[in-house]
Amino acid sequence: MTSKGRILVAMSGGIDSTVTAMILQEQGYEIVGITMKTWDYATSGGDRKETGCCSLDSINDARQVAVEKGFHHFIVDIREEFGDYVIDNFVDEYLAGRTPNPCVLCNTHIKWEALIKRADALGCDYIATGHYARIGEQDGRYFIQRAVDLNKDQSYVLWGLSQECLKRSMFPLGGMTKPEVRQLAADYGYIELSQKPESFEICFVPDNDYRGFLKRRLPDLADKVDGGTYVNTEGKVIGTHHGYPFYTVGQRKGLGKAFLEPMYVSEIIPETNTIVLGREDDLIRNRMMVGGVNLMKYDKLPAGIESLTKIRYKDTGVMSELKQLPDGRIEVSFLANVKGVAPGQSAVFYEGEDVIGGGIIQGSSKN
Repeated sequence: MTSKGRILVAMSGGIDSTVTAMILQEQGYEIVGITMKTWDYATSGGDRKETGCCSLDSINDARQVAVEKGFHHFIVDIREEFGDYVIDNFVDEYLAGRTPNPCVLCNTHIKWEALIKRADALGCDYIATGHYARIGEQDGRYFIQRAVDLNKDQSYVLWGLSQECLKRSMFPLGGMTKPEVRQLAADYGYIELSQKPESFEICFVPDNDYRGFLKRRLPDLADKVDGGTYVNTEGKVIGTHHGYPFYTVGQRKGLGKAFLEPMYVSEIIPETNTIVLGREDDLIRNRMMVGGVNLMKYDKLPAGIESLTKIRYKDTGVMSELKQLPDGRIEVSFLANVKGVAPGQSAVFYEGEDVIGGGIIQGSSKN
C-alpha cells in the first residue's frame, strides 16, 4: 500500500471520473476503481440506444483505463436497489403531483451507500468521484462547497450526504474548470475522451422524455388520467389536459391548448386530476416549507440566519431568511419574489461558497 492510503474511485467511463483516478494515482494513492450498474435502459421499453454511465461501452471504457494504469477495477450491479428506491420514488412523486429530483436521491441513498459499503469491504480509506464540488470543514463538521467552475458546479445535488460520507469523500475536480479537465485528459493520453460531449439527461430517461417513461412504466396510466380539467385561479374550467402526472409547476409550453395570453401551471391537484393555470405573476411565491432536511455546516440553524436559496439545479438563487421549526423542517422567507416553486424539488441553502444544507420543497405561499 502506498503512503497516502487506498481510495475507491467511482468510474463511469467518462472524462471526469477518469481524470479523477489519474490525479489521485499521480498523487500517490492506491486506486481501486468501481463502476456501478444502476440501470438497463432496454427494460424501460425505450427505442434509443443505451448511452451514458450504465452502457456496456462505458463500463468497458472504465475497465480499460484500470488495465492500462495497473489498478484493480470492479463492477457492481445495484439495479435492484436503484430501481426500488430511485425509480419507484420518481414515479410515485409524479403520481403525487410533485416534481422529483432523482439525482439527489441516487447520490444520497444509493451511490454513496454502495461506495462506503464497498470501500469498507476492500479496505479503502476514502472514496472519490468526478463531481464538481469541494468539501470544507469547520468546528468538526464537514460540508459541501461550490466548485471553482460555477458552470459545472454540482453542489446542489449533493446536499443530502451525511457527515460520515463527507468525512471519507474526495472531489479532486472541485478546484478545476472543465477546460482544464479536458486538457488533463489529453495530457494523460486520452485524446478521444477529452473531446467527448457531455450528457445532461437523467440516466434512466436518456431520451429526456419523462412522460414517455411514465407511460412505459405504467401502461394504463395515460388512459386513467386523460381528460382532466384545466381551471383558472378563480376555479373556472378553461379546458382539458392529458393527465396531471405529465405536467410540472411553472410549465408554459406543451399545454395542448391555445389561450389568449401565456398561461402557466401554477398548481397540480392530483386528487381531482386538476391543473390550475395562471398568469406569470400567479407563480410568484415569497415563502415555502422544506422537509426532509439534512444540515451540513451546522447541527442546528443559528437564529436569524440568512442564506442564498436555490430551488432548482440551474437556479441562481435568492437571499432568504431561514427558520428551523421544532419538527426539523425549515421555513424559508424569500427576500425577493420567486417564481415556479415546485413541490418535490430540492431547496439548497448557501452561506457564501458553503452549503448549509438542503431538503425537499413541501409547499409554498404568497403570504
